[in-house]
Amino acid sequence: MAKYTLILGTKNWSSWSLRPYLAMLATGQPFEERVIALNRPGTRAEILKYSPAARVPVLVIEEDGRSYSVFDSLAICETLADRHPEARLWPADAQARAQARSISAVMHSSFPELRATLPMDFGRTHSTPVLTDALKGQIEEILSYWQSAFDRFGHGRFLFGDFTIADCMYAPVLSRFRTYGIALPESLRAYSDRMFQLPGMRNWDSAARAEIESGQADPR
Repeated sequence: MAKYTLILGTKNWSSWSLRPYLAMLATGQPFEERVIALNRPGTRAEILKYSPAARVPVLVIEEDGRSYSVFDSLAICETLADRHPEARLWPADAQARAQARSISAVMHSSFPELRATLPMDFGRTHSTPVLTDALKGQIEEILSYWQSAFDRFGHGRFLFGDFTIADCMYAPVLSRFRTYGIALPESLRAYSDRMFQLPGMRNWDSAARAEIESGQADPR
Protein backbone atom coordinates (compact mmCIF):
# COMPACT_ATOMS: atom_id res chain seq x y z
CA MET A 1 0.00 0.00 0.00
CA ALA A 2 1.31 3.41 -0.95
CA LYS A 3 2.08 6.02 1.66
CA TYR A 4 0.97 9.54 0.80
CA THR A 5 2.35 12.77 2.26
CA LEU A 6 0.80 16.04 1.16
CA ILE A 7 3.00 19.11 1.55
CA LEU A 8 0.83 22.21 1.94
CA GLY A 9 1.32 25.92 2.46
CA THR A 10 -0.23 28.21 5.05
CA LYS A 11 -3.88 27.22 4.88
CA ASN A 12 -5.29 30.71 5.21
CA TRP A 13 -3.48 31.77 2.04
CA SER A 14 -2.61 28.78 -0.10
CA SER A 15 -5.40 28.36 -2.62
CA TRP A 16 -3.27 25.92 -4.58
CA SER A 17 -2.92 23.67 -1.53
CA LEU A 18 -6.64 23.49 -0.83
CA ARG A 19 -7.39 21.87 -4.18
CA PRO A 20 -5.41 18.62 -3.86
CA TYR A 21 -6.24 18.46 -0.16
CA LEU A 22 -9.92 18.10 -1.07
CA ALA A 23 -9.10 15.61 -3.84
CA MET A 24 -6.97 13.55 -1.45
CA LEU A 25 -9.84 13.40 1.04
CA ALA A 26 -12.20 12.35 -1.73
CA THR A 27 -10.08 9.26 -2.43
CA GLY A 28 -10.62 8.03 1.12
CA GLN A 29 -6.94 7.12 1.34
CA PRO A 30 -4.96 7.81 4.53
CA PHE A 31 -2.31 10.50 4.18
CA GLU A 32 0.03 12.59 6.24
CA GLU A 33 0.02 16.34 5.82
CA ARG A 34 2.83 18.79 6.47
CA VAL A 35 2.21 22.52 6.42
CA ILE A 36 5.04 24.85 5.47
CA ALA A 37 4.62 28.45 6.64
CA LEU A 38 4.63 30.79 3.66
CA ASN A 39 6.23 34.23 3.47
CA ARG A 40 8.99 33.30 5.90
CA PRO A 41 12.77 33.62 5.35
CA GLY A 42 13.19 29.85 5.20
CA THR A 43 10.07 29.04 3.16
CA ARG A 44 11.76 28.52 -0.20
CA ALA A 45 14.51 26.31 1.20
CA GLU A 46 11.98 24.17 3.05
CA ILE A 47 9.81 23.65 -0.04
CA LEU A 48 12.86 22.83 -2.17
CA LYS A 49 13.32 19.72 -0.05
CA TYR A 50 10.23 18.34 -1.77
CA SER A 51 9.83 20.18 -5.09
CA PRO A 52 12.27 21.64 -7.64
CA ALA A 53 9.61 24.21 -8.48
CA ALA A 54 9.88 25.66 -4.95
CA ARG A 55 6.14 25.89 -4.71
CA VAL A 56 3.44 24.06 -2.78
CA PRO A 57 1.53 21.81 -2.91
CA VAL A 58 3.56 18.64 -3.35
CA LEU A 59 2.39 15.04 -3.08
CA VAL A 60 5.09 12.60 -1.96
CA ILE A 61 4.31 8.98 -2.87
CA GLU A 62 6.22 6.11 -1.26
CA GLU A 63 5.66 2.58 -2.56
CA ASP A 64 7.64 -0.51 -3.47
CA GLY A 65 10.72 0.92 -1.79
CA ARG A 66 10.69 4.05 -3.94
CA SER A 67 9.68 7.65 -3.26
CA TYR A 68 8.75 10.31 -5.77
CA SER A 69 7.03 13.69 -5.77
CA VAL A 70 4.24 15.18 -7.82
CA PHE A 71 4.06 18.96 -7.77
CA ASP A 72 1.43 21.40 -9.10
CA SER A 73 -2.11 21.16 -7.82
CA LEU A 74 -3.76 19.97 -11.03
CA ALA A 75 -1.03 17.37 -11.62
CA ILE A 76 -1.61 16.03 -8.12
CA CYS A 77 -5.36 15.84 -8.69
CA GLU A 78 -4.83 14.05 -12.02
CA THR A 79 -2.41 11.60 -10.38
CA LEU A 80 -4.94 10.80 -7.68
CA ALA A 81 -7.64 10.29 -10.31
CA ASP A 82 -5.36 7.86 -12.17
CA ARG A 83 -4.38 5.94 -9.05
CA HIS A 84 -7.86 5.78 -7.54
CA PRO A 85 -10.47 5.47 -10.29
CA GLU A 86 -12.94 4.22 -7.70
CA ALA A 87 -13.06 7.77 -6.28
CA ARG A 88 -14.53 9.02 -9.59
CA LEU A 89 -12.63 12.28 -9.44
CA TRP A 90 -13.63 12.93 -13.06
CA PRO A 91 -17.16 12.37 -14.38
CA ALA A 92 -17.81 9.03 -16.06
CA ASP A 93 -19.72 10.62 -18.96
CA ALA A 94 -17.30 11.65 -21.73
CA GLN A 95 -18.91 15.01 -22.46
CA ALA A 96 -19.13 15.91 -18.79
CA ARG A 97 -15.54 14.81 -18.26
CA ALA A 98 -14.33 16.96 -21.14
CA GLN A 99 -16.18 19.97 -19.76
CA ALA A 100 -14.91 19.35 -16.23
CA ARG A 101 -11.33 19.12 -17.50
CA SER A 102 -11.77 22.29 -19.54
CA ILE A 103 -13.05 24.48 -16.74
CA SER A 104 -10.46 23.05 -14.35
CA ALA A 105 -7.66 23.91 -16.76
CA VAL A 106 -9.04 27.42 -17.28
CA MET A 107 -9.08 27.95 -13.53
CA HIS A 108 -5.51 26.73 -13.37
CA SER A 109 -4.21 29.20 -15.95
CA SER A 110 -6.50 32.23 -15.99
CA PHE A 111 -8.23 34.98 -13.97
CA PRO A 112 -5.22 37.18 -13.05
CA GLU A 113 -7.34 40.10 -11.85
CA LEU A 114 -9.31 37.85 -9.53
CA ARG A 115 -6.12 36.44 -8.02
CA ALA A 116 -4.56 39.89 -7.58
CA THR A 117 -7.59 41.75 -6.23
CA LEU A 118 -9.19 38.95 -4.21
CA PRO A 119 -6.27 36.96 -2.75
CA MET A 120 -7.31 34.02 -0.64
CA ASP A 121 -7.69 34.93 3.02
CA PHE A 122 -9.81 31.95 3.99
CA GLY A 123 -10.46 32.70 7.64
CA ARG A 124 -11.15 36.42 7.36
CA THR A 125 -13.88 38.69 6.04
CA HIS A 126 -13.08 41.90 4.16
CA SER A 127 -15.12 44.67 2.63
CA THR A 128 -15.74 44.31 -1.08
CA PRO A 129 -13.04 46.13 -3.07
CA VAL A 130 -13.69 48.19 -6.18
CA LEU A 131 -14.32 45.73 -8.97
CA THR A 132 -12.79 46.69 -12.28
CA ASP A 133 -14.54 45.80 -15.51
CA ALA A 134 -11.89 43.14 -16.11
CA LEU A 135 -12.52 41.56 -12.72
CA LYS A 136 -16.29 41.71 -13.18
CA GLY A 137 -15.84 39.94 -16.50
CA GLN A 138 -13.77 37.20 -14.88
CA ILE A 139 -16.33 36.70 -12.11
CA GLU A 140 -19.11 36.48 -14.70
CA GLU A 141 -17.08 33.95 -16.69
CA ILE A 142 -16.60 31.74 -13.64
CA LEU A 143 -20.26 31.92 -12.70
CA SER A 144 -21.22 31.04 -16.27
CA TYR A 145 -19.05 27.90 -16.10
CA TRP A 146 -20.72 26.85 -12.87
CA GLN A 147 -24.23 27.52 -14.11
CA SER A 148 -23.59 25.72 -17.40
CA ALA A 149 -22.24 22.69 -15.55
CA PHE A 150 -25.30 22.52 -13.33
CA ASP A 151 -27.69 23.06 -16.23
CA ARG A 152 -26.12 20.31 -18.36
CA PHE A 153 -24.61 17.81 -15.92
CA GLY A 154 -25.03 18.80 -12.29
CA HIS A 155 -28.04 16.77 -11.39
CA GLY A 156 -26.83 16.43 -7.85
CA ARG A 157 -25.03 18.36 -5.16
CA PHE A 158 -21.96 19.41 -7.14
CA LEU A 159 -21.00 20.87 -10.52
CA PHE A 160 -21.07 17.56 -12.37
CA GLY A 161 -23.34 15.62 -10.05
CA ASP A 162 -20.81 13.83 -7.87
CA PHE A 163 -17.86 15.65 -6.31
CA THR A 164 -15.02 15.97 -8.83
CA ILE A 165 -11.73 17.73 -9.44
CA ALA A 166 -13.69 20.63 -10.92
CA ASP A 167 -15.17 21.30 -7.48
CA CYS A 168 -11.68 21.08 -5.98
CA MET A 169 -10.32 23.61 -8.46
CA TYR A 170 -13.02 26.18 -7.73
CA ALA A 171 -13.20 25.73 -3.95
CA PRO A 172 -10.69 28.58 -3.34
CA VAL A 173 -12.78 30.85 -5.57
CA LEU A 174 -15.81 30.19 -3.39
CA SER A 175 -13.69 31.15 -0.38
CA ARG A 176 -12.64 34.38 -2.10
CA PHE A 177 -16.25 35.23 -2.87
CA ARG A 178 -17.16 34.64 0.77
CA THR A 179 -14.20 36.62 2.13
CA TYR A 180 -14.85 39.68 -0.05
CA GLY A 181 -18.64 39.60 -0.12
CA ILE A 182 -19.08 38.81 -3.80
CA ALA A 183 -22.77 38.09 -4.28
CA LEU A 184 -23.80 34.86 -5.96
CA PRO A 185 -27.01 34.35 -7.91
CA GLU A 186 -29.62 32.42 -6.00
CA SER A 187 -29.11 29.36 -8.18
CA LEU A 188 -25.48 29.07 -7.06
CA ARG A 189 -25.73 30.05 -3.41
CA ALA A 190 -26.89 26.57 -2.45
CA TYR A 191 -23.83 25.11 -4.18
CA SER A 192 -21.56 27.38 -2.17
CA ASP A 193 -23.31 26.37 1.04
CA ARG A 194 -22.88 22.67 0.23
CA MET A 195 -19.20 23.12 -0.50
CA PHE A 196 -18.56 24.90 2.79
CA GLN A 197 -20.34 22.10 4.64
CA LEU A 198 -17.88 19.49 3.37
CA PRO A 199 -15.76 18.12 6.24
CA GLY A 200 -12.61 19.05 4.33
CA MET A 201 -13.71 22.66 3.94
CA ARG A 202 -14.73 22.87 7.60
CA ASN A 203 -11.38 21.44 8.69
CA TRP A 204 -9.53 23.84 6.42
CA ASP A 205 -11.49 26.76 7.82
CA SER A 206 -10.67 25.77 11.40
CA ALA A 207 -6.98 25.46 10.55
CA ALA A 208 -6.96 28.82 8.75
CA ARG A 209 -8.57 30.55 11.72
CA ALA A 210 -6.07 28.91 14.07
CA GLU A 211 -3.23 30.26 11.90
CA ILE A 212 -4.68 33.76 12.17
CA GLU A 213 -5.07 33.52 15.94
CA SER A 214 -1.51 32.28 16.36
CA GLY A 215 -0.03 34.98 14.14
CA GLN A 216 1.06 32.53 11.42
CA ALA A 217 -1.17 34.30 8.90
CA ASP A 218 -0.75 37.99 9.68
CA PRO A 219 -2.63 40.40 7.40
CA ARG A 220 -0.77 40.95 4.14
